[in-house]
Amino acid sequence: MRLSFPRSLRARLLLWLLVPLGALATLNLWFARQDAGRTATVVQDRLLLGSARIIAQQIQYEDGVLEVAIPPAALELFQSADQDRVYYRIASAGGVLLSGYAELPPPPSTLRPEESLYFSAQVRDQPVRVVAYAQPVFGTPGEGPVVIEVAQTFRAHDRMVQDIWTTSLRQESWMLALATLIVGLSLRRGLKELVQLQRKVQERTPGSLEPLDPGPMPQEIQPLVEAINGYVKRLDDQMAVRSRFIANSAHQLRTPFTVLQTQVNFGLRSPEPAHKDEALRAIFQEVRHGSRLVNQLLSLSTAEARAHQTMVPQDLVALVQGVLEEQAALAQSKNIDLGLELQTRHAEVLGSSFMLHELISNLVDNALRYTPADGVVTLKLVHAGDTLLLQVEDNGPGIPVADRARVFERFCRLQQDGAAGSGLGLAIVQEIASALDAEVRLSAPETGTGLVVTVAFPPPRVE
Repeated sequence: MRLSFPRSLRARLLLWLLVPLGALATLNLWFARQDAGRTATVVQDRLLLGSARIIAQQIQYEDGVLEVAIPPAALELFQSADQDRVYYRIASAGGVLLSGYAELPPPPSTLRPEESLYFSAQVRDQPVRVVAYAQPVFGTPGEGPVVIEVAQTFRAHDRMVQDIWTTSLRQESWMLALATLIVGLSLRRGLKELVQLQRKVQERTPGSLEPLDPGPMPQEIQPLVEAINGYVKRLDDQMAVRSRFIANSAHQLRTPFTVLQTQVNFGLRSPEPAHKDEALRAIFQEVRHGSRLVNQLLSLSTAEARAHQTMVPQDLVALVQGVLEEQAALAQSKNIDLGLELQTRHAEVLGSSFMLHELISNLVDNALRYTPADGVVTLKLVHAGDTLLLQVEDNGPGIPVADRARVFERFCRLQQDGAAGSGLGLAIVQEIASALDAEVRLSAPETGTGLVVTVAFPPPRVE
């Protein structure tokens, strides 16, 4: 059965403090119970020994006979409200009963003169505590000491144990209650800064992304404030990126619609069929460009949403071949030689088929659009140690070294050759590569002009 803890931090701290205190108090009560038993036993033993010695002082040897008298003071020692039964037995060194109760058992061992021995026994089906004391008697020819035994039942003993333990229980209860009060007040005082921090957060206006003022916060709360401020900063940066992305998206989408509106107006006003056909062709091109822009925006949004999904092994060779079949028509329209070089047959990476397909598709599409007619675009899959490399090489105009970091920004278009594009292709590649723990590098071919985009995939993790 699962334990349920209170949701309040103050209640949890109080619980974790009082549970050990309660355990210690219980352990202390157990020790107090043991000490009470030992104390009561010591008191009872001293009373028994005192009674035995009083009786021993009254034993005399006169005219060859041992005379035994039981003084009242010897039994008055045991007077109490508990009405214990007291037994006594006086026997000679040879074990002859001189006086007392015959059912009281003799001591388990022989005693030397003036030696005492304590033991427990049963008398008349009642447990008793017994002391045996050896009293030497002067004038007895050749006989040993007389053995005096005094026994008492355990009523007064048990009452004393209970009284001592009850006193200890009462003291422990008061101490635990006082500790609870002190700890509760201390927690209330100690959590005051945390309550103030809560109030600061609740009083913030909606949409406010200003960092919290830590103020004179305790050392333990400062990491929480720093974590909140760090999160607020990341959220502010993310919101700024999204705001720019929305603004740029609106700008990028407004341009095709403006061109479409212009072409439609031109086609409607023109009486010539040839002019109308020209307007329709321009409209078709703009619609296709706008559709591609929307699809890339959706791909980028989907890549961001799937950045933390579960990755499974994927066959990169099959994905590359599928993308090449999809892009064959675009390559053929520009008479571009689109090829694949496999320097390895084992090309397995962790990811999702959708994300990897979008990454490869954007790389190939980007290369085909910026490579002039009759050009060459080549895909390569090679292994560099444990790292799998996907390379897309073209002989287009390439990208200057100074501009290579910029092309990963969204809507960044260098327009070196006037090719149509949205500036999202490499941004999508970078977003997906980051989600896959891959690295994207740009370089120039070994000979001629162009661009080589290399995606380095980490080796699959071994579970």
